[in-house]
Parts: sequence; structure tokens; C-alpha cells
Amino acid sequence: MKLPLCAAAFTAAALLASLTGASGTPARAAGAGALPTVNMEAAVKAAQIDPRRPDDTLTPGAKAAVLLVERALRDRKLLDAKWVDGYFGTTTVAAYAKYQRSLGYTGAGANGLPGKRSLTALGSGRFKVAHAIGPGARVSTGGVVVNTRTRDMLAEAERLAGRDLVLDQGSYNPGGDPTSAGTHDGGGVVDISVRGMDSATRTAVARALRRVGFAAWVRSPRQGDWPWHIHAAAISDTDLSGQAQHQTGDYYLGLNGLADQGPDDGPKVPIRTWEEYQRR
Repeated sequence: MKLPLCAAAFTAAALLASLTGASGTPARAAGAGALPTVNMEAAVKAAQIDPRRPDDTLTPGAKAAVLLVERALRDRKLLDAKWVDGYFGTTTVAAYAKYQRSLGYTGAGANGLPGKRSLTALGSGRFKVAHAIGPGARVSTGGVVVNTRTRDMLAEAERLAGRDLVLDQGSYNPGGDPTSAGTHDGGGVVDISVRGMDSATRTAVARALRRVGFAAWVRSPRQGDWPWHIHAAAISDTDLSGQAQHQTGDYYLGLNGLADQGPDDGPKVPIRTWEEYQRR
């Protein structure tokens, strides 16, 4: 239907006004000026892997998130501009840990891995946080302390393995245990008893743990001053100690998580985090 000439002119004028605004300048398009987004899962993954790389290869899918984090650290005078490169290496981890300490965090809260609260604070007015992850509260299970994320991961691994898992050691140790080398001093790390398991069962349990997002290995007395057990570190647990961060990074790089950085000797499965396992 055609509009009368005067009505058409009025409609055109109204449309122009809506596009220009009262000042006559072009109005901002819907969504323009929206803050960019940091994918927290990607940034945390890069912060574990990049410091362990022998080169400067970027973690796939993490560059955009890491750059936003590094620029924010640079503008707070915590990171030199030459390190703003999308590579979450040791220098960026140290800068982020310094930022965490400036917020009053200590211990596992100042480990250089972006946590949800610190990352949100860093991005205030600069970026939004998407795909947020967190370890959850500390809880007691099987006589040891873990966090709720680790507890849920263990429960799913038990379901996959078809057996209960007995924990020899949990997380958040006060430190000083020479056999753990500090890996249990933060969150996300457990040692699992293999009493009563044959070789095939030990491997099957390690495989189930890996499937749900642990970097897990069967450890033998030949490798160190410890009995047979399964050592498991929850990838991307933002409470991981520095030593446990190194183990998860090494796992991604095909290594065994030990000081000798030998080849991975565990069952081969697609490497994924707990969050990625839940979305599979």
C-alpha cells in the first residue's frame, strides 16, 4: 500500500531522526562500544601450557583472550609492553601473580592463574569474562580435603572406571612433604591408592581420570621415593600450585609430569578439561 505523500515525508523524517539523534550526528549502532570478551577457559589453559613450551608457539584459541589480559596488566604497570604478545609465559604468569597479591590474595589465590574474581576485577571497564571457571569450595572426602570441582571429577571417573577410588593424599597441603614436591599444596591434586589393582586396572583407572580432565599417571617406586599410586592433577583448576601447573602444562606437551620431563607414559586419550568433558 502506498502512503500519501505527506505521510511518506513524515515517515522518512522520523527514520532520519532515529538514525541521527537530536544532534544530527549519526547515532551509535546497536551493540557498538560493547566490551570485548575474555574466554577464561582459554586464558587459564594458556597460562599452564605456555610457560612449559620450548618455543614461543601460542596456545590455539587463546591469543585474543591473553592479549586482553596482558594489555590490562601493561596498563597497570605490571607487565612491560614487549611481553604483550598473546603468549602467557612465565613473565605474564609472574605479572598476574603480582596483580593478585595487590588485591590481597595469598597462597593458591596468588598463583598466577587467572581466577574468576581477579580476572573480573582486572577487566573492569575493559573486558567481560566469558566461560568462567572456578574450583568451588573446599570439602572433605575420603578423609582428605579437595574442592568441589575435583570431587565432581573424581565421582565421574569412578563411574567410568566402575569402581570406588581411595585417596591417599588430597589437596591444599600445608607444604613440606618432600614426596609431593609441592604439587599438593594447592587445589586440584590427589593421589589415588592402587592397592588390590593389577597393571591393567591401574591403567584403566588412569584412563578414566584423564577422560574427565585430569593429568593422571601411574607412579611406581622406580620413579621416586613413593609407593605405587596414581597421581592426578585437575587441568585448569585455578587453585593449582605452581608445581602442579607445570605438570598440567607438561601433560599437554606429551611429557610425564616428572622432573626429568620424560615422555608421557600414560594411556592415550584426547586431552580435555572438566568443562570440555561436560560439553562433549
